[in-house]
Amino acid sequence: MSAHTDRQKHLPDFARDRVNLASLGLGARAVSATDEFFAPLERMLQDSDPVFVEGKFDAHGKWMDGWETRRRRDAGHDHAVVALATRGRIDGFGIETTHFTGNYAPAVRIEATVSDTDPDGNDQTEWTQILPTQGLGADATHFFECDNQASWTHLRVHIYPDGGVARLRAYGMPAIGQAQAEGALDLAAALNGGRILAMSDAHYGDYQRLLAPGRGENMGDGWETRRLREPGHDWAIIALGARGTIDRALVDTTYFKGNFPDSCSIQAADLSDMDDRLTDAIVNAAMFWPELMSQRKLNADAEHPFADLTDIGPVTHVRLNIFPDGGISRLRLFGRLA
Repeated sequence: MSAHTDRQKHLPDFARDRVNLASLGLGARAVSATDEFFAPLERMLQDSDPVFVEGKFDAHGKWMDGWETRRRRDAGHDHAVVALATRGRIDGFGIETTHFTGNYAPAVRIEATVSDTDPDGNDQTEWTQILPTQGLGADATHFFECDNQASWTHLRVHIYPDGGVARLRAYGMPAIGQAQAEGALDLAAALNGGRILAMSDAHYGDYQRLLAPGRGENMGDGWETRRLREPGHDWAIIALGARGTIDRALVDTTYFKGNFPDSCSIQAADLSDMDDRLTDAIVNAAMFWPELMSQRKLNADAEHPFADLTDIGPVTHVRLNIFPDGGISRLRLFGRLA
């Protein structure tokens, strides 16, 4: 398994096997904030790890990778409204103050609501507290569980009294609507709950983008492995958003031209009775899963639709094999809920 899988073992369960609904890359948006003097709210939703650029300043002061408000001189506090990438349940939060040392927010509280339009942070919207006030420390990552099992569309993040937050991650599961449930569905899509549990390697790019909406924007917008210098091939194991039957696949190598895989295949299994946290057991078993799609040839910078898949019944997990190595921009697995 890759170093990514080893790092995941040290995270809380909700941060290892859930979707970040506050991901800018999946469609989360900064709606409003009481203040964005030093750094805009949108930076807090970025998927990349926060960075610190020595000596970089802008018109308002030191450039910071996150959301940062000015120093308050009254008895109030700052807050911001964020639209989630899709409606869903939140199981926990990851709140980073990375690189914020003398300017971090000392405390945070989070509320949530359901709305068809973007609510204003100061309007009459009915908000429900889903994370009570929690203390934050300097230059650190903080994880907080969320026990509320309702589904939400927006968050209101309060910081006390002011300061900076590098990243907000809201880990949970998207809610699949009735209209989606009744029709063909991309069961692997992150916005439908698909998650990458493990892979052989993820040296280049951003492997999470493999299940993201839209087409790749460049060669870094997808999953790419190093050049394999020993026998074998690379693979990734994906937990579907819901148990279902898969009848179509699409493998996209957009922007991968001199580094696309020669071919690919897909295995799948129904692991309804197995917890996704048992990653090692899933990885070991995956080698013997039945074949959903036999090995198929791939081309550079192209979408490859595959419709003649083997009917193996309802499945919950897939293993995408690439031969021998290389990069894939997107994977789509279309089917119906079982």
